[in-house]
Amino acid sequence: MATLEQLLAAKEIVVSCGSGGVGKTTTAAALAAMAATRHGGKVLVLTVDPARRLANALGLEGFGNIAKQVPPEAFAVAGVECRGELWAAMLDTKESWDALVRRHAPDDTTVDRILGNKLYENVTGRFAQSHEYIAMERLYELHAEGTYDLIVVDTPPTRNALDFLEAPQRMAEFFSSKFLRLLTAPYRSRIVNFASKPFYTVADRILGTEFLEDIAEFFGLFQTMAPGFVKRADAVSRLLHDKRTTFVVVSTLEAAPLHEAEYFIDVLSDKKFHLGAVVLNKVLPAYLLDEQAAVLAGRMTKEAVDLAPKLADGVGAPEQVERVLVEIAESFLRFQVVAQREAEQRMELAVGPEVVASVPYFETDIYDLGGLLRLGEQVWS
Repeated sequence: MATLEQLLAAKEIVVSCGSGGVGKTTTAAALAAMAATRHGGKVLVLTVDPARRLANALGLEGFGNIAKQVPPEAFAVAGVECRGELWAAMLDTKESWDALVRRHAPDDTTVDRILGNKLYENVTGRFAQSHEYIAMERLYELHAEGTYDLIVVDTPPTRNALDFLEAPQRMAEFFSSKFLRLLTAPYRSRIVNFASKPFYTVADRILGTEFLEDIAEFFGLFQTMAPGFVKRADAVSRLLHDKRTTFVVVSTLEAAPLHEAEYFIDVLSDKKFHLGAVVLNKVLPAYLLDEQAAVLAGRMTKEAVDLAPKLADGVGAPEQVERVLVEIAESFLRFQVVAQREAEQRMELAVGPEVVASVPYFETDIYDLGGLLRLGEQVWS
């Protein structure tokens, strides 16, 4: 089976995805740090909403759409020599939408009218799948610039795993929809219909004519950008299917996130996206699967009454030592049952991806670059 080191060496884009709370963002940053350290080149990790401690771990403050380099000194403090460069950026939805408008609007006057429209900020901030679409759009833009050898993108945590995959296509469909054509019909030509249609009569009474005009104007302006949006959405979709792009699904082996991960793996397969790896966080250590250790634990349980007097000397009563020995041995055996179940789950997940990697429980939270690299070491090879 291939390794993550080999997988990432052959790719230009890695999309880290999974449900919230499984270590997806941290894993994405760890993979990017390992690629910069081991492969060299210029590596970018594009994250959506990183935890403050992750920003601190990268040694960065206040980074946004404009990427910032992780200071080389941070690698030196971690005791690592970095062959390449590690950069980080955080998606700014509003700033990205503004840039998209400037790119696709036919002229400066239209740009000013869209950005100044009362509905613009509210619609682009809350528009269905706006965040997911702009994340994929920003990824496309960064890849097209050709500045980075590898981009690792951390997708939005969401219960609907299809949101960001379907966002480009749905955006294209929206700009081609009858609904948009209705909204962008000249307002004055609809005013007669308002009087004859109860819905428009009520809407005009409640919302006001000015508000309805704002809606018509806003979507009318947006319609001028439709060809560019549709073309770009198709390009984004093609990039996600490109052989240079791979997906890494991050999960734990808890029931809910594992179920979502399995569902998402099936979706990737059905839609012909490349599933490169599954990374399982917080997995029990491999020594729990050692058969000899299990035999020793079983013997400890049976022979605790004989071992206790030998160990109790100067420590405590033999009965107390016996209870401790039995409890430790039985606890080991219980954990072994869970570890065996986890191993079976990993075997089932190994059917689809090229790589299945496991990360054990860490005794402390990851709070610096050294911690990210330690996590990366666990999954790299």
